Amino acid sequence: MTFLTLFAIVLYLVATGLLARPLLGRGEAASRLAMAAASLAVIAHASVVFGMHRGALDLHFYAALSLTACVVAALTVVVNLNRPVAALGVIVFPLAALLLAVDVFLAPPTLPRPMDWQIKLHVSIALIAYGLLSLGAIVALLLAFQEGALRKRRLGTWLRALPPLTLTEALLFRLIGAGFLGLTLTLLSGSLFVENIRDQHLAHTIVLSVIAWIIFAALLWGRWRHGWRGRRAVNLTLAGMAMLALAFFGSKFVLEVLLQRVS
Repeated sequence: MTFLTLFAIVLYLVATGLLARPLLGRGEAASRLAMAAASLAVIAHASVVFGMHRGALDLHFYAALSLTACVVAALTVVVNLNRPVAALGVIVFPLAALLLAVDVFLAPPTLPRPMDWQIKLHVSIALIAYGLLSLGAIVALLLAFQEGALRKRRLGTWLRALPPLTLTEALLFRLIGAGFLGLTLTLLSGSLFVENIRDQHLAHTIVLSVIAWIIFAALLWGRWRHGWRGRRAVNLTLAGMAMLALAFFGSKFVLEVLLQRVS
């Protein structure tokens, strides 16, 4: 596990460096090589995450952060195959390396709770939805930066590393649309499969997830009906993502990190 962890971290950082070349004034991003390195890093990361627990899903705080980072990194690779956005990898890949290192080298050891296949399906859908919407939030930040730089006519290297504004905006709404579908399926599968909501401290997770669903639904409806874009789209995306972050990790952080109640 130690070798695989270090291997994944090095590859994540190599991919980051290759994508960051335009930002450092060293020519164009070596996207293909970077995505190849990132793909191997994701495979090694996943091997560590599942290998530590013999294929089981560990959803304790640090393990869940590492698993989510792995999913987001994998989705970043997929997105870059279709629409290269070097800045996404520059943000996501070093963060994935950091969360993997924290989980393996710093976090206390934990054991995964037993799950039926229905709960595993629910969790898998939730992870993909969270990953897509997380990428959407990062793209929203890039969009806000892009619009601000264009408005002030500050055409720096970061701006040249991003696709045209209309393509960034289109990518944002594709990610939000796909993530919203995943979030809808997550809520539906949760209502069918999840039991003992109070015992599992899931009440606030459900409430915050529903609030996030309403925010993203309003954003997509506003985009379709009124052509919402720009600052309004960015603010709603970040608000929805904040609700989801609290829903996914809020109680885990309080119970496991602050109160140190790890079951």
